[in-house]
Order: sequence, then C-alpha cells, then structure tokens
Amino acid sequence: MSATVWSGRPTRAAAAAAFSTETGTGRAAGNPAVLPQTPSFSADVNTGTALAPSAAIRVREDGAPELDLGACLFSPEEALACPAGAIGYTTDYRMAGSSRDALRTTGGEVDLAHALDERSRRLFGRSLKLRSVVAGSCNGCEAELVALGNVVFDLGRFGVQFVASPRHADGIVVTGAVNTNMRLALEKTYAAVPPPKLVIAVGACAISGGPFVGSPEVAGGIGDILPVDLWVPGCPPHPLTMIDGLLRLLGAIEGGKTRGVP
Repeated sequence: MSATVWSGRPTRAAAAAAFSTETGTGRAAGNPAVLPQTPSFSADVNTGTALAPSAAIRVREDGAPELDLGACLFSPEEALACPAGAIGYTTDYRMAGSSRDALRTTGGEVDLAHALDERSRRLFGRSLKLRSVVAGSCNGCEAELVALGNVVFDLGRFGVQFVASPRHADGIVVTGAVNTNMRLALEKTYAAVPPPKLVIAVGACAISGGPFVGSPEVAGGIGDILPVDLWVPGCPPHPLTMIDGLLRLLGAIEGGKTRGVP
C-alpha cells in the first residue's frame, strides 16, 4: 500500500502572500469614491449631503467634498443621494485604518492600517486571540465575523482566533453602537484583558454610532470610550476587509494607501 503524503498548514507569511493577491469583494460594496468628473459635481455633492441617510457625505469649509467611511452604511441610498453619480462604490475591500481620521477622505483614497510597533508584533505576530463584544448590534457584523472561521476565509491560518474569555484574549473586537445597557459590560471586558491589549472597532455602529448617531442611548463611536488600534468600516464589513486590516496591523501586509476606481 502506498503512503499518502499530507501537506501541512501554510505559514502565516505564505498565507498572507496568497491573500494579498485577492482583488475585489465579489458581492459587496467596497471603498466609496468621489468622481469629480461628474457633471454639476458640486451641486450633486450638496444634494447628496442633504439626502443621504447617513453622515457619510459632507462638504468641508474649503468647499471640498468629504467621505467618511466610518459613518458610511454602504447602502444604495447613499450613492443614489447624488443623482448625477458624484459618489460611487468600488470593489476594493481594503479600507481598514489605524485612526479615525484615516477613514475620512476627499477623493476615495484611504490611509490603510499601519503595523504595530516591533514589540507588539513580537507578542501578537504568531498568535492573536480575540474576544468579541457585541455592544448593541443588529448582528450583521457578527454574521461576517462568524464567516471568518469558515473554509473560505479561514482566519485561523493566520494564527488569529476568537476565544470565550477576555482573560485568555490579547484584545477585543467591538461591534454595535454601544448602547447604555452595554457600556459597563464593554468597559469590564476591556479591563479583564491582560495588558498589552488591542481594541478593534468593527462596523459603522462601533466606529461612529452608525444610523443611531445622535441618539442619547448610544455612544458616538467607541473612540470616546476606549483606545482603538484598528478601525474596520462597513455595514457590515466584508470578511476580506477584516482580514486585510488584521494582517496590516500585524505587519504581514504592507502598503500605505489605496485609491479605488468604480
């Protein structure tokens, strides 16, 4: 009887190299882009600012249009709010940033997440355990986080896993608008994670309050509550956006900016 040769699990570097060749989400709206060649561009953006169902579109004091990926719901209504097509979606899933300001863009160019410092990469580079905190969510983001564990995305191949206890975790992944009933639970979970620790904000609700922004029952994003290391926009974010952000945070993928073209 001949012996069967089994191939082992790829190293993180090999898996990251293979992942970085992926292009497009295939099914979801990607990085929004401003299209200045649109006829009556300024008027169209002003119309979009008034009609969009979110705070994703605004006109700055200098007259330049600004897209806020952290507030964007990635809905058809946001693009349709600009009837001449001044705003459009691309298929580029690379949107995660290292700061809240990185998600604000005047042309669709996004300052992508930067790698952690060398000491943090040594600590988390080979194994990263995360605890999910659902702080008032519709469960859309959580469905995408669950998908990270299936055979298509296989987050575990990069050494990243979700755990049940914050005391076993290196950081927390926060989804939801952080309603008043969940704020204390979020703070206690964060306190239970041993230092050094990471905080990852996933989805429009966690980043900016999403469609509930302005309500006295929710926070205006977890940045006012906890220090955030990675911001992953989307409503909900595509699993590829999450993986790309994590790999950039861990230094497995490099590259500063992206500019999507519809």
